[in-house]
Amino acid sequence: MIDFTGQVAVVTGAGRGLGRLYALDLARRGAAVVVNDVGGSMRGEGRDSGVADDVVDEIKKDGGTAIASYDSVDNPAGGQAIIDTAVSAFGRLDAVISNAGIFGSVPFEDLSHDDWTRMLRVHLDGGFHLAQPAYRVMKNNGGGRFVFISSSAGIFGQPMEAHYAAAKAGLVGLTNVIAIEGEAHGIIANSVMPTGFSRMVTETVGDEKFLAESGFMQAIRPELVVPLVTFLASSACTFTHRNYSAAAGRYARVFVGLGEGWLADAESQPTAEDIQAHLEEISSTEKFIVPTSIVDEVLEVCERRGVSAMPGNADVAFPEPHSNGS
Repeated sequence: MIDFTGQVAVVTGAGRGLGRLYALDLARRGAAVVVNDVGGSMRGEGRDSGVADDVVDEIKKDGGTAIASYDSVDNPAGGQAIIDTAVSAFGRLDAVISNAGIFGSVPFEDLSHDDWTRMLRVHLDGGFHLAQPAYRVMKNNGGGRFVFISSSAGIFGQPMEAHYAAAKAGLVGLTNVIAIEGEAHGIIANSVMPTGFSRMVTETVGDEKFLAESGFMQAIRPELVVPLVTFLASSACTFTHRNYSAAAGRYARVFVGLGEGWLADAESQPTAEDIQAHLEEISSTEKFIVPTSIVDEVLEVCERRGVSAMPGNADVAFPEPHSNGS
């Protein structure tokens, strides 16, 4: 059994939907949980402390341990306060599930500056405001785990959601860097792109008949996302720097691959016409690597060019990132 006894977890956006389910599962497995939620609407309006309180009561009635937090992740003080709540109440911090978010559909041409900045402030800025103080605590304590809740909308795109997609894609970038910098300190960071029936879906679709009769809507039960998030937040997860999708009971890794591409002659000056001529080779996905950082791309190019990435005669060790072969 994956056990969280003696561990402390922070879950933001934990008052409703998927966040509530994450908090409940961690608590059932022995974690002391900070249930954070401002209790606002799906568009980020209003506040209601009872939303977080209800989940805390639910956990306690089931014999678990939890405390509520009503601070917002959209500012540095709020992020710090959430982590301070965990440390002051339970004395440590082992896992953070960055799940807080808002949602709203707007055609790109009609997207206002306020809509754009509000979405980034909650999702992307919020991830940073929460993660930085948590990272410092984890570093001092010898490690911990981050699970950032991203979205397939950010990686693959979703109509009417430019602001949401950009914010969620940004969380993947944040995850990547925390994973790289945190590895030496025992800090693990991964992201999840969930698809689950929640108020985000109901308020976006709006068609009650469709929601009731759609086989897909019935298949994306939110409970099906929980196992993946729980695993990634646990000590059983020993890898970092990965992204996963969870939808309708299908769990899969999502990754960005780098194709082999076309290598121009070293002494040439390629033109746009050369790009056109070699476009099929440039665009091919048949052979690729999955870089673990930008360094892998630099080293791969240097190796093919036969040059050193280091000054002078310094030796360069070339890593072996994951490849799909040829």
